[in-house]
Amino acid sequence: MSTKFDSYHKRRLQSSYISVVISIALVLFMVGVLGLILLKSTKVANHIKEKVAITLFVKDQVSQNQIETFLASLKEEEFTREAIYTSKDDAAKKYSEEIGEDFLAFLGENPLKNGIDIFLKADFVTPEKMQELETRFLENAFVADVSYDKPLINLLTKNIQRISFWLLVVSGFFALVSMILINSSIRLSIYSKRFNIKTMQMVGATKSFIRRPFIIRSIKLGFFGAFLALIGLAFVIYYVDQYIPSLELLKDYGTLLYLVAGVFLTAFIITWISTFFATQRFLNLQTDELHF
Repeated sequence: MSTKFDSYHKRRLQSSYISVVISIALVLFMVGVLGLILLKSTKVANHIKEKVAITLFVKDQVSQNQIETFLASLKEEEFTREAIYTSKDDAAKKYSEEIGEDFLAFLGENPLKNGIDIFLKADFVTPEKMQELETRFLENAFVADVSYDKPLINLLTKNIQRISFWLLVVSGFFALVSMILINSSIRLSIYSKRFNIKTMQMVGATKSFIRRPFIIRSIKLGFFGAFLALIGLAFVIYYVDQYIPSLELLKDYGTLLYLVAGVFLTAFIITWISTFFATQRFLNLQTDELHF
């Protein structure tokens, strides 16, 4: 009779552990997908920002040696991702190709100026910082004028901020839901051992001593669930990379590393916190309250 009871109890315990692992895996899979979107959206936004250029038109009296020195100094600036010099002759040739006729033959002289296109790092592509750069360059003795698309910068900044805000809101919501679901699953698994907890407490075991094996086991279950979630994410990343190769998901090792570390860290934090408070609840109950 005792053997049958032990076997039944063992099956219930294994079933409880499996449900915890599945719950953790499903929740971490959703969190991982959302984290991937969040990480990749930032990279996509930065990629778009780094396509924006601010153009400096150089005064005609500035010599070629001075232009080269000025260009070299610009390339050393912290805001510069890339700086490209275009002479007024090259600019005229390109413009003639675009309009389909030689406008120099009509005008008789080249009205264009030598120019330097500065492609900024993503952090500097904001209306405020680009305005500061414009003011700074206009004070430079070599620069005749500064040009960049202000309406585009304003629109780009607002849209990125709006998208980032809603992604963070959705991420926060899913994080809260994940904590609730995992916490419920872990509490159910600990509930089956509430009498053991109270027995150990009655014979003098400290709370930390009683709590420790539950936390260790939950973290192990959490890591196993995280491993299953990462397997699911690997399939998602593979198929997305096949259909949208421009995202270069499989080549973006930095994002993949952050994703793996984030999933395991989330599993560790949530299982540790949930187990701590779940065991604390049963440790604080009176013996006659264990049946409710």
